[in-house]
Amino acid sequence: MISEQQFQRELDIIIQNGIREDIGPGDYSSLACIPDTAKGRAKLLVKDNGIIAGVEFAKMVFKNVDPTLKMDVFIEDGTPVKPGNVVFHVSGSSQSILKAERLMLNSMQRMSAIATKTNQYVKLLEGTQTKILDTRKTTPGFRACEKWAVKIGGGENHRFALYDMIMLKDNHNDFAGGITHAITKTKAFLKHHKLDLKIIVEARNLDEIEEILQNEGVYRILIDNFNFEDTRKAVAMIGDKCLTESSGNINERTIRHYAECGVDYISSGALTHSVYNMDLSLKAF
Repeated sequence: MISEQQFQRELDIIIQNGIREDIGPGDYSSLACIPDTAKGRAKLLVKDNGIIAGVEFAKMVFKNVDPTLKMDVFIEDGTPVKPGNVVFHVSGSSQSILKAERLMLNSMQRMSAIATKTNQYVKLLEGTQTKILDTRKTTPGFRACEKWAVKIGGGENHRFALYDMIMLKDNHNDFAGGITHAITKTKAFLKHHKLDLKIIVEARNLDEIEEILQNEGVYRILIDNFNFEDTRKAVAMIGDKCLTESSGNINERTIRHYAECGVDYISSGALTHSVYNMDLSLKAF
C-alpha cells in the first residue's frame, strides 16, 4: 500500500483540483451580494440513514479555503446517523463558507454512501474470517477519498493503484504466454528493479489454481468468477500456501455464501461504483 504521506498528497490534489474546478477566478455569486467582512455560521444536516464519512476531509477543505474558519464537530466519521442529525457547525467568513460548501458536500455525500455500503457488507460477513476489499473501480480523481470511506465503513483497502502491488490478471497472463511465464517474468522484474511488491495472481478455473501453486512467491490468489463449489475446492487446494480472494459479480445475496467457502478476502467494485449519494445539506442559521 502507499505511504501515509503519499495518501495525504493525493487528498491535497483532490482539494486543490476541486477548488480550481468550482471556484475558478472567484465565487461571483457571493462576491456580488455578500460583503467580504460578513460573518456567518452553518450546520451540516443529515437527511438520510447511514454511516457518516468525510468529516475529517471537510476539515481539510475548510482549512484550505480559509484557515480562520472554525468547525465544531458533534458526530465523528464512522458513526451511524439518521435524518435530523447535525454533524457539525462551521463559522467564520460567509464568503469562505460558501466557497467551500459544494466541494465539501459533494465529497461527504459520496464518502458517506460508500461507508454505508461497505458497512452493510461488513455486517453480512460477521462471524466469518473473511474481510471485504475495495477495488480500483473508483471515480477518476477521487480515489483517495473513496478508499478512505471504505476504511471508515469497516472495510479494507486493496492496492491503491498500478504501482503499489502486482496483480497478474487474465490479460497479463495471456499476453505473457501463460501464468507461469507471467509469474517468472514478474519476479525477475521486481528483483532487477529492487522493488518489494506483493504478487496477486488471478485464476479462472481449478487448473489455473494448480498451476499458480507450482510457482513460489505468490502472495494471494484471486479466485475469479468461481461458483460456490469450485471456490470451496480452490480454498482446499490452496490451504495455507497463500491467501485467497474471491471476486466477480458478488452481491448482497451471495457474499455470505462465498465467505463461508473459507476465503480470506472478498473484493467488490460495487462498494465504490454502485452507490447513491447520502443526502446532506449545509444550512445557514
